[in-house]
Amino acid sequence: MKRLLAVLLSCLGIALAPNAPAQQKVVTIGAIYPLTGALASTGTELRQAIELAVDVINDKHPELKGIPLAAGAGLPRLDGAKVKVIFADSQGSPSVGQAEAQRLIDHDHVVALIGAYQSAVTKTTSRIAEQRGIPYMNPESSSPDLTERGYKWFFRTTPNDDTFIGNMMQFLDGIKTLPTKRIAVVYENTDFGVNTYKALQKYAKQAGRVIVANIAYSAGAPSLNSETQRLAAAKPDVAIFASYTSDAMLFVRTMHQLNYAPPIFLANDAGFIDPRFVSEVGAEVQGVLTRDVWGNDLYTVKPVIKQVNDMFKTRTGNDLNGNSARSLQGMLVLADAIDRAGSTKPGAIRAALAGTDLTADQIVMPWAGVKFDATGQNVKGQGLILQLEGKQYHTVWPTRYKKMQDLPKLPFTWK
Repeated sequence: MKRLLAVLLSCLGIALAPNAPAQQKVVTIGAIYPLTGALASTGTELRQAIELAVDVINDKHPELKGIPLAAGAGLPRLDGAKVKVIFADSQGSPSVGQAEAQRLIDHDHVVALIGAYQSAVTKTTSRIAEQRGIPYMNPESSSPDLTERGYKWFFRTTPNDDTFIGNMMQFLDGIKTLPTKRIAVVYENTDFGVNTYKALQKYAKQAGRVIVANIAYSAGAPSLNSETQRLAAAKPDVAIFASYTSDAMLFVRTMHQLNYAPPIFLANDAGFIDPRFVSEVGAEVQGVLTRDVWGNDLYTVKPVIKQVNDMFKTRTGNDLNGNSARSLQGMLVLADAIDRAGSTKPGAIRAALAGTDLTADQIVMPWAGVKFDATGQNVKGQGLILQLEGKQYHTVWPTRYKKMQDLPKLPFTWK
């Protein structure tokens, strides 16, 4: 009978391999990012960062000493299972992102979700995860209200805008060569921008500063002339922007055209650190400042920064930045939790995430570590302030991280 079965299988082109190994186990995670549309350049780099994290998890990288899962291959507590990520395109739309979250959970049966960069999209996609009882990892969105909804399945590794704006005020306190009391806030009217403004209202007042212009605009507007004219008329000491890539570039071009430059030009990250922004308008806007969470010049105090940046640059041709580095870190934290759970059951993964307590030596970010409070917010994160010089941003705050001993080059002027 065995010979007859072998003949039949041979005729059908099927090989009967004795002692064939079991099929490799796979843990599937859904990732939601803006892969097309106005934010496609950012979405692409976030996808590339997630893919690098998957490579670190699935293949051996003993050179990344101390980083969980890097030394081995796969998830050891799940018999070496490999991580697979299914990417979904939000198109920058909260409603599209919501539909994609439903599809990933119901059709692809992912064990967790990660994303979605834009706070407005993160809000809708994480709502679906909360309703379905699926862990949601948010590495990049900074709106404080995302962790104020009473959710049990939502975890955010990045600091939020309360932390970032507080850091900005501390940075401005250290500038003694220029006045910093009068602040103008320019922001797109979605969750990201609105929450930036709310945080500035709170922290500017605490720091003894006054907001002299509150300039909200529609994201993706074809013209920003009137907003720029209002900004110039307010004559602020500091102009703080919360804009994604295309809007950030349009503001730079419009201000340059109108020959207006705020003495201190400070961005709340986002579009201002996108490689497209730097390549297309960076030469015009030398000296612009941005809050961030990542500096490639910090490798002298944290060597793993250079190691992972070199890996990313070899794969993509670009350096890691505060957007992509946070995505990479979030994926590593999620995979570590799944491994510690030793299970793909949502409840077990959620419990492992809640119990996360990583030290500075176990993460790639220049933070004190990753530990979530009861709301799902990482309490060990911190922001940086960077300044654009040439084609690179360099760390200028906190002062212990400064590349150079002199102060940031101010006031801002057009090149």
